[in-house]
Amino acid sequence: MSTIQTLQEKKLWVLVSSLKENTSDDDLERIAPALTDLIDQWHSQGKFVWSGSLDNNKSGMAIYEGTEQEAHEFFEENKKICSGVLDSYLYQWGALPFLSLL
Repeated sequence: MSTIQTLQEKKLWVLVSSLKENTSDDDLERIAPALTDLIDQWHSQGKFVWSGSLDNNKSGMAIYEGTEQEAHEFFEENKKICSGVLDSYLYQWGALPFLSLL
């Protein structure tokens, strides 16, 4: 399989985020509109994002589909928006075995 073909294959991606220490409600309110815009842009291209907070109220997870390039672009844009407020990590769905139980 060529590198180009591999990069163009759509896969599921998981973006996990957690609050940095000393994050305030004001910080979250400040980034919320830009995150909403990012997700709206993704949806307007016919793509899905399924996201929500986890039970600890300090972390969240977003699951989305895209090529490797698209996934990394979405992740980098997310990191720019959330810089200083959230720590974020990107994983390919298959790299997290517990997700296969869902």
